Amino acid sequence: MLDKLAAVEQKFRELESLISDPATMEDMERWQGYTKEHAALAPIVEKYRDYKRVTQDLEEARAMLEDPDSEIRALAAEEMKELAPEKEALEAELPILLLPQDPNDEKNVIVEIRGGVGGDEAALFAGDLFRMYTRYAERCGWRTELLSANGTGIGGFKEVTFQVTGRGAYSRLKYESGTHRVQRVPVTESGGRIHTSAATVAVLPEAEEVDVAIDANDLRIDTYCASGAGGQYVNRTETAIRITHLPTGLVVQCQDEKSQLKNKEKAMKVLRARLLERAKEEQAASEAADRKSQVGSGDRSERIRTYNFPQGRVTDHRIGLTLHKIDAILEGDLDELLTALITADQAERLKKME
Repeated sequence: MLDKLAAVEQKFRELESLISDPATMEDMERWQGYTKEHAALAPIVEKYRDYKRVTQDLEEARAMLEDPDSEIRALAAEEMKELAPEKEALEAELPILLLPQDPNDEKNVIVEIRGGVGGDEAALFAGDLFRMYTRYAERCGWRTELLSANGTGIGGFKEVTFQVTGRGAYSRLKYESGTHRVQRVPVTESGGRIHTSAATVAVLPEAEEVDVAIDANDLRIDTYCASGAGGQYVNRTETAIRITHLPTGLVVQCQDEKSQLKNKEKAMKVLRARLLERAKEEQAASEAADRKSQVGSGDRSERIRTYNFPQGRVTDHRIGLTLHKIDAILEGDLDELLTALITADQAERLKKME
């Protein structure tokens, strides 16, 4: 590990030199690439330098234990007592910093939620998840924007797609992909029986135009009159957009804006994200689950997490974590869950690296 850290520090120094070189500055694109790489290495180098400083201080304190002066020996022992846990913490943190970063971690995300098995109750639960994520985004200072929605008359969603814009959104929300199961007495249930329903969540990193090349000739764009709420203008004017990507058969649609252009822009965002995800799956089929396995079929038996209302608990089945604060979680208090998932993921990756 120390050899890797030394190599990272050497690379960091080289980048510092390149960034300050006037010749490099003449090529702005290359200079920006170097500054971005330099910024990515900075946290690792800072911690590595802290580690070297603490190690050096410990060695010096250890040597002072041989001093004939009892006061100096006492000071050295006290210093070692303070430095030892600091070194231990750095030794635990540095391997995590060396883990390869997901290049999508800093990206905005597009989240798709669909009601699965359970009819109206599944649609209501999809609405609960939508509100949970938008409230979590507010806590994080992120911005959300509705891209498309197919609502039900009782306040749920057959499906809803929205964008979350904010630094590091994908790094935390990517763990939410999968089937979410709910156990509760539905508002539509007159007999008081507990029902089990499900909704699927897909979290996709937003794709820029440079990430995915789309040939306009590969698109079929249809316009139609929007359905549902929105007033006479929306319902009588062909503002809704449906885009079909002919090579893959992917279809996206948007009807929430009064402007046909805005609906098209939103639909293209979703299409680019889906195509980027598809490309990732094809490139790393052995490591990354394809879209179907990522979100599952929406069946009750396939789940990453269960929300049990009678017991007031939420259980994440991937890491065996149960929290008895279902109300807080549905209000967007997701940090404890997501931090536990990130920690488990890091531990698994460290095991593989070793």
